[in-house]
Amino acid sequence: MILKPELLVAVRGLITQARAEAVQAVDAKRVHLYWHIGRMIVEEEQQGADQAAYGTFLVQGLADTLQPQFGSGFSRRQLYWYVQFYRTFPIVSALRTQFSWTHYKTLISLDNKDKREFYLAEAAKNNWSARQLERQVNSQLFERLLLSNDVAAVLAVARQEKPPTEARDIIKDPMVLEFLGLKREAAYYERDLETALITHLQEFLLELGNGFSFVARQQRLHLDGDDFFVDLVFYNRLLQCFVLVEIKTDKLTHQDLGQLQMYVNYYD
Repeated sequence: MILKPELLVAVRGLITQARAEAVQAVDAKRVHLYWHIGRMIVEEEQQGADQAAYGTFLVQGLADTLQPQFGSGFSRRQLYWYVQFYRTFPIVSALRTQFSWTHYKTLISLDNKDKREFYLAEAAKNNWSARQLERQVNSQLFERLLLSNDVAAVLAVARQEKPPTEARDIIKDPMVLEFLGLKREAAYYERDLETALITHLQEFLLELGNGFSFVARQQRLHLDGDDFFVDLVFYNRLLQCFVLVEIKTDKLTHQDLGQLQMYVNYYD
C-alpha cells in the first residue's frame, strides 16, 4: 500500500495551522495579561497621595516579589512597559488579536499619536509581522510618505477611508533598501542591483507599498522592429496600473527618460 500524497499534505497543513493558532492564542493571552497588570498598577497608583512616588514604590515592590518567582518578564523595566501599554491603549476591547507583545512594544515606543495610529492601521491591514513593523518604523515610512502628502491624507489611506488614487499616495520617495546588504561605498553593475532586488523580492514588495505584485524580470518588448527589455515589471491592484522599474547606476540622461516614456506608452 502507498500513502496518498494529498493526505500527507492535508495532515501537515492541519498541524502547521494548529501550531500557528496556538502561538497566536498564547500571544493574545500574554498581551491581555500585560494590559491588565498595567491597569492594576495605574489604578492603585491613583490611590496614593503622591502618585509619582507611590507608583515608583508599587513597581519596585512588585518587581522584587514577582521577578524571582515568574522570571524577567516581571522585572521593574517590564512592569513600566505594562503601565505605558495601558496608558497608551486604555480600551482593552480595542486591542488587536493578531498583534503580539512585540508589535505593541514597537507601537508604544512611538511618541506621536498620528504616527502610532498610522503604523497600527498599516500593520493590521497588511498583516505585518513584528519584525516587518519594526523595520517600517526604523526606515521612517510615515515620514517618507509625508514628503508628498499631508497627515490627514496619509491616515485616510491607512485607515482605508480613502482609496489611493495617485502614485504618491502609496509610493515612498526615497526608498530604503538596506535589506539588500550592499555596501554604500561600493560600485555595482545594474544587473547586480537587479539580482539583489529579485533575491530579496519579498522585502522589496514590502518597501514598494500596498497592493504590489511582481509580474516579470527583463520583460521583452518588441517595438518598431527592435527588442527592448524592461528591468522589472510590477502591477498595483489599488492603482490598477503597471509599475515599471528601470535600474540605473549612472546619472539619468534624456535618452533614458525617452526610453522610459516609450515603455510607459506601450503599457498605457
